[in-house]
Amino acid sequence: MAHYVEKRVKVNIPASKIWNVLKDFSSVERFAVTIKSSPIINDKPFGLGAKRLCTFQDGSSLVEEIIQFEEGEGYTMELSEYSFPLKNMHSEMKVKAVTNNTSELFMSTTFVAKGGPFGWLLGQFLMAPMMKGVFTKLLNGLAYHSETGNSVGEKLPDKKEWSKLVLG
Repeated sequence: MAHYVEKRVKVNIPASKIWNVLKDFSSVERFAVTIKSSPIINDKPFGLGAKRLCTFQDGSSLVEEIIQFEEGEGYTMELSEYSFPLKNMHSEMKVKAVTNNTSELFMSTTFVAKGGPFGWLLGQFLMAPMMKGVFTKLLNGLAYHSETGNSVGEKLPDKKEWSKLVLG
């Protein structure tokens, strides 16, 4: 059975500014504290079919490929080549204008864990809550990087540096 996790954050940043960061598919390490590098691994740097290799701070990695793309709004990715105990995983990232100067950031994932009933329990009570926490950090980092141009590194900047950007 599939698990679904989502996170939404409203920010004091125009959607176009967020989109300029999201459309640079090889730049996720600039706003995701868990990712060390994310080079493109095929001949498509952005848009439908673009693939990146995300290497995490701990040395593990996975491949993300854009399988749905909406210019100016977001994309859906299929994840593969990971060491997680998963049968499959898809993630989505979107930005939507709320006003001229505010927007809503959205990230979700759907995944199926390996291991039958035990895998389902692992997904429900360990993986899903962990992913929600990662999404919160990633979206806050996206807001911070989009507004300042500064990379987050392995840890989000002090909350006072980015909290005025995040509305909730």
